[in-house]
Amino acid sequence: MRERLFLLLILVLSGALLSYGAQSISISYDEAEIFFYDVNPIHYIALYSTHLLGQNDFALRLPFILFHLASIVLLYKIGKLFLKKRVDRIVSVAIYALLPGINGIALMVNSGIVVIFVSLLFTYLYLKEYKIASHLVLIMALFIDNSFGIFFTALFIYALFQRKTDLLILTLILLSASMYLYGFDVGGKPKGYFVDTLGVYAVIFSPLLFLYFVYAMYRILIKEEKNLLWYISFFSLIVSLLLSMRQRLLLEDFAPFVVLSIPLMVKVFFNSYRVRLPAFRKLHTFFFGLVLVSLVCNTMLIFLNKPLYAVMEDPSKHFAIKYNIAKELADALNVKGITKVMMKDDKMALRLKFYGIEQGKNYKLTIQPEIEEGYEKIDITYYGKVVKTFYLYRVN
Repeated sequence: MRERLFLLLILVLSGALLSYGAQSISISYDEAEIFFYDVNPIHYIALYSTHLLGQNDFALRLPFILFHLASIVLLYKIGKLFLKKRVDRIVSVAIYALLPGINGIALMVNSGIVVIFVSLLFTYLYLKEYKIASHLVLIMALFIDNSFGIFFTALFIYALFQRKTDLLILTLILLSASMYLYGFDVGGKPKGYFVDTLGVYAVIFSPLLFLYFVYAMYRILIKEEKNLLWYISFFSLIVSLLLSMRQRLLLEDFAPFVVLSIPLMVKVFFNSYRVRLPAFRKLHTFFFGLVLVSLVCNTMLIFLNKPLYAVMEDPSKHFAIKYNIAKELADALNVKGITKVMMKDDKMALRLKFYGIEQGKNYKLTIQPEIEEGYEKIDITYYGKVVKTFYLYRVN
């Protein structure tokens, strides 16, 4: 009962933070394109939610928050299969819930968090030996997102080494179908995105935890039993690093598969911790505390990023700038009774459309004054710092 209470507490805190974050940011251009124009499962999930709860930021992001919370529960259930002690399972779930990259993905309208959920669902069903259900989930994954090609590759290698004939045949078919439906670009001249990819992983885990992730994967490779979670995480890491030699990789393409390693990382850490006498655990305790503080700081930066504008000389370099401004601009226009404007910035125009500001001819909105008089300034301000200024003209 105590273990379940801790799990419930993690779910409540995570849900509360994400709900706050969902209402503190604006829809980005990429998200607006998915919402208005894409024809895929993510589009219909977001569209159905806004039809049900109203066209607002919370309704837009709620389904992805729920997928994240469901993923926490699945990771807990998977952890029970590998981690014998109660504290290990809670630590595993808490670390996952604090991962900066995962919290960021959970707030975005994209396939990343859905891919994580489906990956965890397959893993849990397969480990529990529900073969038919797990295979059906795997087939369904083919039609959700092209990033599952990496998942199929890792599962194929696992099935090959572990002599799982049924899974080997299925993943080979699904991998071939994925290549046929989506393709997989490995061409082009080498451009050296290796360092960028390491940066992506540092964002997913936080820098210190990523270093431990690499160590844990290597330790299992040379010393410990290799299971399904290791195959998925390790080969996703290797494939991504190889591909980074030629192309830039997206956070949501590989994050869903490497985070499956969290229970293994916790197991490796506590196994190393417990074989030592209490007097020799100080270094492990210090490292654990340092990683935890780093995780909390990086994650809170995602939810409380706007105060950074107050100390930045150039607000346009803020890491979350593309998730800001649009909602505040729409609110300023709505206060003036304006629901239609002309503007040259098509990306901002599409973002404003989500908040009910359509294209029209009576008003014109620019980011630079076109004449000396006859305009009204609209300043978007965060914590006393003007982040962006727009100029509103009435068109006769």
